Amino acid sequence: MIANTTRADVEEYLYREAAMLDRWQLKEWLALFTDDAVYHVPAVGTSPEVQPDNTLFYIADDRQRLQERVLRLAKKSAHVEWPRSRTRHMVTNVLIDQRSDTELEVSAAFAVHRFKNGAADVYVGSYRYRLTLAEGQLRIREKRCMLDMDALRPHGRVSILL
Repeated sequence: MIANTTRADVEEYLYREAAMLDRWQLKEWLALFTDDAVYHVPAVGTSPEVQPDNTLFYIADDRQRLQERVLRLAKKSAHVEWPRSRTRHMVTNVLIDQRSDTELEVSAAFAVHRFKNGAADVYVGSYRYRLTLAEGQLRIREKRCMLDMDALRPHGRVSILL
């Protein structure tokens, strides 16, 4: 029951999600999402409340597009990520902000370090999740990654999964 979910349970879940991304276990990571899930990365400098139908987003994927992204990243034809980057996702300051009978709204801070071709980039920001129970397991209904940076320099793009 989601009402009994503790912050420690949520922290463990988010740490395991981060480990999947760092290990490039993208199919397993995708299985964490519900069928109606969305994954959003708004442009830097936007409000946390913006929506992709009226604002620029770096990534605005529904479950199907997220699945296509995962499949594409696994192929050698994904030139920007082949060979793939090494990443280290750091998750901290995890809070359960709201709780209902069916969902948890969770926030956390992140720093994602990306290493590729002798360069190291850092993406810093905050996560907002809507978590629910599906088949007795916590699942992600929404993941929003708000970048705290002024610009995407020097990286210039988001080619990894935050």
